[in-house]
Formats: sequence, structure tokens, C-alpha cells
Amino acid sequence: MPIYNKLLSSLLIILLIALPTHGYAEINGFASAINEAGRQRLLSQQIVANYCQVGLNIQKKKSKQQLIDAIIKFDELIKDLMVHQPSGKINKQLKRINKLWLPMRLIAQAPVQRSSAEKLENQAEEVLRASHRVVIMLQDKYNSTHGELVNISGRQRMLSQRLSKLYMLQSWGFSSSEYSSDYSQAINEFKGGLSILIKSGANTPKIKKELNKVRKEFAIFEKSTHQEKGVFIPLMVKMSADKLLKLMDEITHLYEQLE
Repeated sequence: MPIYNKLLSSLLIILLIALPTHGYAEINGFASAINEAGRQRLLSQQIVANYCQVGLNIQKKKSKQQLIDAIIKFDELIKDLMVHQPSGKINKQLKRINKLWLPMRLIAQAPVQRSSAEKLENQAEEVLRASHRVVIMLQDKYNSTHGELVNISGRQRMLSQRLSKLYMLQSWGFSSSEYSSDYSQAINEFKGGLSILIKSGANTPKIKKELNKVRKEFAIFEKSTHQEKGVFIPLMVKMSADKLLKLMDEITHLYEQLE
């Protein structure tokens, strides 16, 4: 019995460590709902990026933990958003996301295999489109310029990981004209979104300062990816993309607090 109690205590400690410390469950107001719905877009891309990074042995231990955390966060978010939107068209769309998410989660939780990477990617694209639809529905529901800024900023967050994901897939030997085209499109979309945010009249001095950091970091990111054809530097790209994610997450919260 004492051995059983020790094992149970150890299991509880492991589970507590695995739980994310950020208060994702707290959805307070329309801007918070848009922010957290937008986070699902981010997680759909981050999960594939982390999966590929594990397969490529890029900061393997850290990437594996990021993958686990992202899966846990997505599970929490879908439940919390359903509580926030208990009925109606948005709830129906959230149920559709959950249906798409379940097979994606199964692949992401299984041992990492190169043969499963594109299956995960295809499922992630479905989840991304469905999640984006929820953000737009929430934005339309509340019809707020402020909500639009939270959406755009949150989308920049997603694009940082989309760029990382597409780069990692190509680094892992998935050479596709579609991936290359999507990567170029994501670069342009990030530039366009950043330009919109920089020009916003709602920006506080703090937001302006953080956006300037993003502008500088993105210049570094873009420069680092301009390598000789067939030469990849996934570690540098991962580190820069993660910096962009952290900065854009902070900016999204700052826009949310304008409510």
C-alpha cells in the first residue's frame, strides 16, 4: 500500500506539472472571447511545427513539451469556448471544430513519425479554417473595431507558427510547391497585418513599443530564412518564430485590455 501511495503521489505531481499555468480558462468579455478563439488558430499551427521539430531533433525536449502543452491548451479552450457560447451558430461551429480536432489530437499524441507529418498537417488546416470561422463570427457578433484589432493581432500570432510549421515541413524533406507558395503568402500576410496594427490610432505607447520590437524581430526572421536553395536552418527559425509568438501574444493581450 505505501508503494501504491507513492506511485499515486508521483502521478499527481506529473499531471500538475503538465498543466499550463496561464489562465486560458478565463473568458471575460467579447475581446477575451475573440482572443481565446484566435488562440485555437495558433495552436493548430504550433502543434504541427512542434511535431516536426521533435522529428528533426530541434531542441527535442523543449519541442516535445511545447507539443504536449499545446494539446492540453487546445482541449481546455474548446471546452471553455463552448461554455461561453452554450448555444447558437457559434456553438455549432465549435462542435464542428471539436470533431475535426479529435483525429488531429490522436496523431499529435502518438509517437512522432515522418510518415504521419502530412496527415497531421492536413488535419491542422481543417482545424485552422474552422477556428478562423469562429473568430470572424465572434467579431461580427460584437461588431467592434477593438475586437478587429484583437483578431488581427491574434492572427499575427498564428502566422508566426504557420511560418515555422511550413519551414519545418520543408526542412524535413517535404518539398512541395504548395508549401513554398503558402510560406510566401504567410510572409506577405504577416507584413500586411503588422502594417495595419502599426497604423492603428488605438495604439498606446506600450503597444507601439512592442510593435516596434516585432518589426525588428520579423526583419531578422525574414533575413535568416534567405539561405541558399536546399539549405535549412530550422533551429534559428524556431527560435525567431517563438520570439515573434511571444511578442504578438503580449500585444494581443494589450489590445484585449483596451476593452
